[in-house]
Order: sequence, then C-alpha cells, then structure tokens
Amino acid sequence: MSIPRQYSFLPALGVAAGLLAIGCQGQSGNGGGPGGGGGRGDGRGGRGGAAIQVQTAALQRISVERRVDLSGTLTSPDQAKVSSEVAGVVREVPVELGSEVKVGSPLVRVEPRELALALERAESALRQVEAQLGIDRSQDRQPPPDEKIASVQQAIANRDDARAAYRRAEQLSADGLVSKVDRETAETRLKVADANLQAALDNVRSLKASLQDRRASFELAQKKLNDATVRAPVAGSIAERLVQAGEYIRENTPVATIVQVNPLKLRTAIQEKYAGNIRPGQPVDFIVEAFPEKMYRGKVAFVSPAVDQTTRTFPVEVLVENPDRQLKPGFFAKGSVLVRLDEDVLAAPDDAISTLAGVSTVYVIEEGKAKQQQVTLGAHQGKVTEIVEGLKGAEAVAVTNVNQLATGTSVRIGSGPGGEGRGERGGQYGRAGRGREGANQ
Repeated sequence: MSIPRQYSFLPALGVAAGLLAIGCQGQSGNGGGPGGGGGRGDGRGGRGGAAIQVQTAALQRISVERRVDLSGTLTSPDQAKVSSEVAGVVREVPVELGSEVKVGSPLVRVEPRELALALERAESALRQVEAQLGIDRSQDRQPPPDEKIASVQQAIANRDDARAAYRRAEQLSADGLVSKVDRETAETRLKVADANLQAALDNVRSLKASLQDRRASFELAQKKLNDATVRAPVAGSIAERLVQAGEYIRENTPVATIVQVNPLKLRTAIQEKYAGNIRPGQPVDFIVEAFPEKMYRGKVAFVSPAVDQTTRTFPVEVLVENPDRQLKPGFFAKGSVLVRLDEDVLAAPDDAISTLAGVSTVYVIEEGKAKQQQVTLGAHQGKVTEIVEGLKGAEAVAVTNVNQLATGTSVRIGSGPGGEGRGERGGQYGRAGRGREGANQ
C-alpha cells in the first residue's frame, strides 16, 4: 500500500532536527564561536562571554524635604452660641444661614417698646433724687456736700435762730426781764431746731444712698433697651439661625450660632516618636476631599506637651488661613508637616534600582564589568530615589538591560537616550523631594 503524500517528509524533518541540536550544542560550549562563551541559559552573559550593552548614569546630589504624615479635622478656633438677654417678641432677624457677620453686626431685633417705657420710668425716678440733692447734670453729676443742700441749709438757719433766741431769753431771764416760762419756751425751740437739722442730714444721706440705686436702675434699663438688638460678639459665619420673626423669646434664649472661618485650625495627633521633630512655625501641606486637586497650606501653631497614653500620640494644632472661605469647619484633611530640609543627598535613577523580596540593588559598572551592590533606599523624588547606604557617590550605575546583568558580567557602554548622557547631572543638586520622616532616616 502506498504511503500518503502528506507523511512522506517525516524522515527528512527528523534529520534536520538532529543537525540543529548538534549545532546548538556546539554554540553552547566553552570553546564556541564568537560571542558563545559561558552562556547561562537564561539570556545573561556569563563571565568571559559576550559583553552586554548597557547605558549608565552617574549618581545625583539632591535636596530632600523630610516630612511627617498627618491627618485630622478642620475646626473653628472661635465658636459662639449667642443668646438674647431680654424677653420679648422678635421683630426682625436680619441674618440667614451662612451669612458673614462682623463684631457688632445685628443678629436679632426684639420689640423695644416695653423696654423704652421702663427706661423712661427709671430716668424719672433718678431725676427726682437728683433734684432733691441739688445736682446740676450739666455741670457735675456728683452730689454737693451736705451743708450745701437746701434742706440742710434751712435746718441750719432755723437751728441758729433758735439758738440765738434761747441765749437772749436766758440773759433776760437772769436780769429778771422775762419769765421762766419764756426761757423754757426758747430752750424747747432750740431742741426742736437741732432735731430738724439732724433729720435733714439723715434725709440727705438717704437720698445720696438711693442716688446710686436710681442710677444703677437707669443704666440697667438703658442696657436692656440696647440689648433689644442682639449683636454678634465675634466675627464669622452664621452656622445656626434659631429664631424667627414674630416668635416670643425669653431671657437667655439662644438665637444664633456663629463660627469663625478665617483662620481655621487643623487638629491632628502625631506619633510620639516624632515629638522631638514637631515645633511651632513649621509649614504644613494638606488636601481635603472636597477639593482633591488643590494643596492647602498652614503652620504648626500649638504643640501639646503631653502624650496620650492610650494612642501614644500628642495633639497638634495647625493654623490655616482661609480668606476665600473654601475650607469649612468639619472637613477631613490629610497631609504632612515639613520638619527639615536635607541638602546634598545621594540619589540614583529609578531605572538603575531593582527590588526583590524587599532587598534593593544596583549594578555598578567598573572597568567594563558589572558589580551588584545592595543599597538602602530613602525618599523618592521624581525619577530618582535617595540612597541611604551602599554607595559613595562617584559610581556609575547601569540603567538599561539590568535584568541581564550579574556580578562579573562584561558590559559595553552604549549611547543614545538613557546612556552616558544621563549622567551629566551627576553631582548637581536636584529639586527638593519629599521624604517621610522615619522611613528615610
């Protein structure tokens, strides 16, 4: 039986496969053709094998910002729940929720008619006392001395007249010109005049004491009339509007809540290990969920001297200017505080760094050979990463074909994008990067 045409080429295919295998073995031997030395079977050039083309870059010197992460809540540094000090019917509420108010701005106006009448009555009582004491309000509000008051002066004059009459009666009685009854009558008149003088003095002293009470009552009535307009004690925004026009309110009834919105405070807590790094005046950058694309700034204002034993953190308050009123009390904020700026920090390109199982390495190129060097990484900035340990700064590191290198691999320095030209900035200072305190120490 004849063999089908589609299977007739199998013997030839087997022969070709055998020749190909022999050729591959010859290429993988130690004494193979050009470029065939020491192959590892994983695509990497072995020692003494073909040189791998790489591009190198010099290490850089950069400035790194050391930062401590924080998160917290924006709060108002000053908040007041304003109450009415007088009772009455609310006539007007000139503010709304969110209205901006200044110190002294009217919040609520209470019907003032009853208070005005009380003021008039208190003023009338005061004027009566002042008139009895002879006080001239246009000149001096202080009462005159007792002997200058009209009632006392009259009593003194009557006393002096009675005293003179008694002396005359006593002299005439001694000369036998008047009877004993007339002398005794003159003596009685003198005693009555002395008593009247003492009564006048007591009345004046009582009037002077009541003068203070009348003045206090008048000033209190004035204050209550002024309090009919409830005014803002602090500047800020209306967070609550608690009464309506036409409503009757009693004394001490809350009418509005005012919160200060510029500046605000960012209240946060920082781990105790950073207690020695946080100080007032340090700048803080943060974002809020409502405006995630915008970076806000503030300054550390207050640092607690005590650490919470439960959370092992210490409270910190950051003062945040809010002139455009974008930020609101209650916003959650997340950011960092700049604790210091480190200059002359060693950094390597990210392309040169390989990390496996938490161990980071670079390949240093020396005399045409690659040498794997373990490094400790720090802050990341742009396309470079801080080298904390492992390099001295003068090395050139491979930035291409890193996965094909091993210690002792022969390399050939290439050119083009990412080649030696990438090392021209070596030794120059880069833009300040942001490092997280603790992770980069």
